[in-house]
Amino acid sequence: MSTTVNSAVGAITPPLVDESPTATPRRPRRRYDPSANRAGIGVYAAVVIAAAIFLVPFLYIVLVALATPAQVSGGAFSLLQFDPQWQNFVEAVTRINWLHYAKNSLFLSVIVSVLTTFSSALVGFAFARLRGRGKNALFTIILATMMIPSIATLIPTYILFARLGLVNTYWPWVLWGIAGTPYLIFLFRQFFTAIPLELEDAAIMDGAGWWRIFWQVFLPLSRPMILTSLILTFTWTWGDYLAPALLLNYNNTTLAVATSIGYLDPRGSGIITLQSAGALIYILPVIVIFLFTQRYFMGSGISSGVKG
Repeated sequence: MSTTVNSAVGAITPPLVDESPTATPRRPRRRYDPSANRAGIGVYAAVVIAAAIFLVPFLYIVLVALATPAQVSGGAFSLLQFDPQWQNFVEAVTRINWLHYAKNSLFLSVIVSVLTTFSSALVGFAFARLRGRGKNALFTIILATMMIPSIATLIPTYILFARLGLVNTYWPWVLWGIAGTPYLIFLFRQFFTAIPLELEDAAIMDGAGWWRIFWQVFLPLSRPMILTSLILTFTWTWGDYLAPALLLNYNNTTLAVATSIGYLDPRGSGIITLQSAGALIYILPVIVIFLFTQRYFMGSGISSGVKG
């Protein structure tokens, strides 16, 4: 009789649950939601359509760069039926002193990106960590300058540099780099504000001053932000056309200006096939840089400083 009772009790008793800390909790099974699946497909389709729309101008430039002037004048249908003219790229490089202008563009882009990143990081650190009267008002004024169109300050900038005797020199770009940019100052300020206060207090207890705190504590933690700033500033300077066209002569100008006015026929009209081929070669370094560094954009390096 006892055996029967025990077996019955064992049959109705639920199995013991492993409540140890190492037990892995079971995840609840998700129910299939057709509406959510349709919404995801709709979003994906919208992204694909938007990407295709943005790729149309780039594909058109590629087709024109590989065509002849006669095929370009024949319309879009004529562009789809041709043999690639790879010599257009060779002529685009040899028709102008491409290497000389590329060196000028690279020099200005590197100088401006390095100086702008350092100065913006320093100013952003001051706004994020230092205390003083009028700090918020001054930061607001700096942000307000972002609403001023750059074209509105172009002529006053030229007059200023002309009176200083800096036209046809690279000094304006050096001064722009030292001055920093409001956008990057804002980004660095927001980045440094998110860093825990304990790191700053620990450095102060070790006898570090503000410069040492910035250089040895905050700056190493901001490597993703530094890389983002370098890439953005390099791209802005590499693609700038107005400033080199206004402040530099044709001999020491950048590749942006040279590719715009260097491919002309005897009548002074632009050769569109060479201009398209030169434009593709011109934007290639920026595309390569973006493809290799996109995953580092705005990554957070704070966790490396708070690990125990």
